[in-house]
Amino acid sequence: MAATNRSLTKTDEAAAIMHDGSGSESIPNLLSRLGDDVMQLVNSQLALFKVEIKEEAGAYARGAATIAVGGVIAAIGFALLNVALAFAVSTLFARAAFSQPASYALGFVITGVFYLIVGAILVLAMKSHLAKQKLMPPMTVQELRKDKQWLKSEL
Repeated sequence: MAATNRSLTKTDEAAAIMHDGSGSESIPNLLSRLGDDVMQLVNSQLALFKVEIKEEAGAYARGAATIAVGGVIAAIGFALLNVALAFAVSTLFARAAFSQPASYALGFVITGVFYLIVGAILVLAMKSHLAKQKLMPPMTVQELRKDKQWLKSEL
């Protein structure tokens, strides 16, 4: 109880110091309180920002891990599908005079060549598409030229 009375007394003394004789607070005290309040507001907003960033980073990390696991599973499925395709192609040579290992090898080679051709077509198509694109953004270059002209005229 004595500690409470002492803290009330200190609070009352601080309030008495902050007030001038007319009962209103002085301008320096108001500005000091305003500065303290602004700092407290900024600190609380920064703390909230940190918490939100941590939550979002965690969500993105979980999402990235899920995507990675899905990518690994899809790669395994793609590999198994390619093996099945190669075996399916090798069955086309069952009636030929090839041995079973030779027909399997031929099936895998044909499947591999197919993927090489498809991959080469995609690479060449994208290469020609990218060659047609301009690397410099035209609007930004135009604005930079205007800024350059303005600076020359000002200097």
